[in-house]
Amino acid sequence: MTQGGAARRTVLGAAVLAAGTGITGLAAGTAAASEAGHGEGGFRDLPHPTVIGHRGASGYRPEHTLGSYQLALDLGADVIEQDLVPTRDGHLVCRHENEIGGTTDVADHPEFASRRTTKSVDGVSVTGWFTEDFTLAELKTLRAKERIPAVRQRNTLYDGQWAVPTFEEVLRWADREGKRRGKRVWLHVETKHPSYFRALGLGLEEPLAKLLRRYGRDGRNAALFLQSFEPSSIQRLSRLVSAPRVVLLSAANTRPWDFEQAKDPRTVADLVEPEGLQWIAGFAQGIGPTMDLILPRDAAGKLGAPTTLVKDAHAHGLLLHPYTARNENSFLPADYRKGTDPAAYGDAFGAFRTYFEQGIDGIFTDNPDTGLLAAEAFRPGRRPVNR
Repeated sequence: MTQGGAARRTVLGAAVLAAGTGITGLAAGTAAASEAGHGEGGFRDLPHPTVIGHRGASGYRPEHTLGSYQLALDLGADVIEQDLVPTRDGHLVCRHENEIGGTTDVADHPEFASRRTTKSVDGVSVTGWFTEDFTLAELKTLRAKERIPAVRQRNTLYDGQWAVPTFEEVLRWADREGKRRGKRVWLHVETKHPSYFRALGLGLEEPLAKLLRRYGRDGRNAALFLQSFEPSSIQRLSRLVSAPRVVLLSAANTRPWDFEQAKDPRTVADLVEPEGLQWIAGFAQGIGPTMDLILPRDAAGKLGAPTTLVKDAHAHGLLLHPYTARNENSFLPADYRKGTDPAAYGDAFGAFRTYFEQGIDGIFTDNPDTGLLAAEAFRPGRRPVNR
């Protein structure tokens, strides 16, 4: 399943210009066709370090669109991420958040003006339009747009080109692309705000598991990772399917929302200690920490000394897929910024090199082409310096 360096470089130079013109239709896939003929290797067989297209190729196309996913795949991403939220009628759709005012043109639809409201989502007051207030048919009348146009003005060229995809449409797309390419298309699927939605009667895990079984992605060697910031969601999924699972970890001083609700006093700082990692290893195969848990930044935004998280996680058999590497100055550590324009590219290759040197197993990135070129120095035959 590992694609060679020369073959990878062949596509990287031209793919940004040539790909991402959009997908206008999806073949009706079937469960039987899903994984057939594409090999049975598990996640340990993925290229190392693994490059994960964060919300697709969101550095170049509006996130969580079929155009973004297609471009990530065409650029050579090893795995492509989806975030899942439900509609009012229980369909799972791909959005980073259930509030869609910033990622769709819903504000331009007068018929939905009255649906603008304020809600408390995981203890945070949010005003806008929410997927759980729309049927799938209504949501399909909207078009996706760039979430951060001030930083990614070029991406606004593609505003309106794609609808909000359902996860089932993504599964069909992945099956079709897998057949065409002769190898499985790997996905990295996150349940968003699972406790919040379960309280609304829109639990995510059961319909997700049903879709995974339907499309043959429920086994331990399925070409798919399941991920969540709420450990209880991963525990619930572990009882429903056998696909590999990853617990996402935010800032050290935060608590997962399900911990807040259960009055569990542990923070992320506790979970990255050996005892916490051992607990996670009882129901998951990996963690997805914010990069700051591996390489903390100081008050000036510069990288400090690495923590022992990589070593400690590996000691408990857990892989690490930290987030998120991006090319723009506004997202880079101060050590790698160039100039003062927040939207300009900094020394992204230098940042990637430092990340990979920590011995991580993979990384989420908005710019899969940059990540892949940086990863070539570490695969195969090269060992990260801290491993």
